[in-house]
Amino acid sequence: MLEVAAMLFVLAAIGALTVAVLVWRAFGPQRVAVGSRRTMAPDDDPEFLRRLAEETKRRDDPPA
Repeated sequence: MLEVAAMLFVLAAIGALTVAVLVWRAFGPQRVAVGSRRTMAPDDDPEFLRRLAEETKRRDDPPA
């Protein structure tokens, strides 16, 4: 009987620890990577769009 009670106590402790870690990861402070830069698609990058417009304009304009 004592072994069953000890096993239940250990399982309850492991379960409580698991729940605590999951709740902490879900609602705890957010970790921000230092120096990380958001990847930007080419059609969202204003510099890329500017260069593309310049190249297109240069290609479409006949030389004088």
